[in-house]
Amino acid sequence: MMCGVKRAIKISLIILALALLAGLVWFGTRPDEADEPVEASASDTSRVPSFKVDVARPFSARPLFGLLSPFTEGDLRFDHTSRGAQVGSVEQDRLELRADGWELLVETDSEGRVAPGTHLVFPIELGGRQVRLRCRPADRAKGYLRTTTRAGSDELLDGRFLVELATCENVESGKGIEWPPSPLTVRGSFKGLPHGRR
Repeated sequence: MMCGVKRAIKISLIILALALLAGLVWFGTRPDEADEPVEASASDTSRVPSFKVDVARPFSARPLFGLLSPFTEGDLRFDHTSRGAQVGSVEQDRLELRADGWELLVETDSEGRVAPGTHLVFPIELGGRQVRLRCRPADRAKGYLRTTTRAGSDELLDGRFLVELATCENVESGKGIEWPPSPLTVRGSFKGLPHGRR
C-alpha cells in the first residue's frame, strides 16, 4: 500500500515538472508582437497620441525563474495614462518618453542600429529597497526603432521599438550594479505622436 502511494506521488511530481517545463518553453517561444510590421491607418480610431512601454525581466532575474512573478512582482511598465506622462523628441531615429520616475530614450544610428545613447531610467525594488536604475545596451546593442508616418498626416508618427538593456547603474550613486543577470527587454509601441523635438 505504501509503495503504491509513493509511486503515485512520484508520478504526480513528474507530471508537475513536465507541465512547468512545457510552460517555460511556451513562454520562451511565444511569437514576438513587437516584430510585427508597423502599419499606419487613417481609419485608426484608437486614442491618439498614445504610447506604451513594457520592461520584461529575464527569467533568471525573477524568483523561481518567473514562475511566481504574477504574485511577487509589480508591473514594470508605463504608458500615456501614467502620472506625469510626457512625449519628448519623436523622430525617425529618436524617441523620448517620460512619466513620473521613468525616462526612456531610444536612438538609432544612420544604419538603423540602436545607438549608445539609448537608456531607460525606472524605479524598482531590489533587495527590499526601492531604487532608480539607469540601464543601457551592451556594446553591441540589440534592437530597433521602426516608425512610419500616419496616413493623412505628415506631422504624426506611429511605430514600435524593442531594445535589450544589459548594464545598469544606481541613478543616485552612479555605481554600476550586478543586475540584471541577463538583458532586460524593453518593448513598446506608439500612435499619433507629433513629429519633432520638444
